[in-house]
Amino acid sequence: MQMLSTTLLFHSPAFICRPLLPNLAVRTFNIRKKNMLLCCSKPKDEKEWHTLGLFDEDNLRRRCFLFILVSSSIFPATAFGKTKSPYDERRLLEQNRRIQASNNAPNDFPNFIRKGFEVKVVTSDDYIKCDSGLIYLDIEVGKGECPKAGQQVTFHYVGYNESGRRIDSTYLQGAPAKIRMATNSLVPGFEEGIRDMRPGGKRRIIIPPELGPPVGPSTFFSSKQFEVFDVELLSVKDCRRRTIGFYSDVVCD
Repeated sequence: MQMLSTTLLFHSPAFICRPLLPNLAVRTFNIRKKNMLLCCSKPKDEKEWHTLGLFDEDNLRRRCFLFILVSSSIFPATAFGKTKSPYDERRLLEQNRRIQASNNAPNDFPNFIRKGFEVKVVTSDDYIKCDSGLIYLDIEVGKGECPKAGQQVTFHYVGYNESGRRIDSTYLQGAPAKIRMATNSLVPGFEEGIRDMRPGGKRRIIIPPELGPPVGPSTFFSSKQFEVFDVELLSVKDCRRRTIGFYSDVVCD
């Protein structure tokens, strides 16, 4: 009987060979039960062809069943396993917490789960969310009147990004900021956040991108993301316009 070359199809406990010629049959040899070698040979006559019994329906059914069992045991993850989502919320949350810890973020700092362009803010139940999307936490409530349009507010602040990294601070600058309300001098979300504060109050403000500052190469912010500010409102003063000759300015008492 003449032996012909074969082609290897799968890497498994059974080495399965496909005949190169259509008129060839497949004969099975067991070698010490370690692997199965299927070799191709040319039958002498039609009787030997039927003797091989390779195309019997029951035989083919058993072979298919055994192949499914073998393939599922060798490749369980790829055949029936479920791939893990790259946007697993728990994994992203733990990652954000580790980054914030390395940046020495303050206590009770909000966490951010970013899924592409979508961001989920995770905070404690003490935070209050406004209809505009602004989120804030009153750390200390002050006393007195809330600032009104045209009045001057004096305040300290510390700014953070989503990673808990400090991006700006008036404490480090050595002087508080002074801004008049309702003059488009503040970021919309920042002005909304301090509008109902009282002198002496401290508040943490979480500003969404739609209420945040403009972005671009010419600005301080390089991407659309949430910004967090810890604000301490120091004072609120009335302002009036003063005119001396041809000179006019605004003074706040």
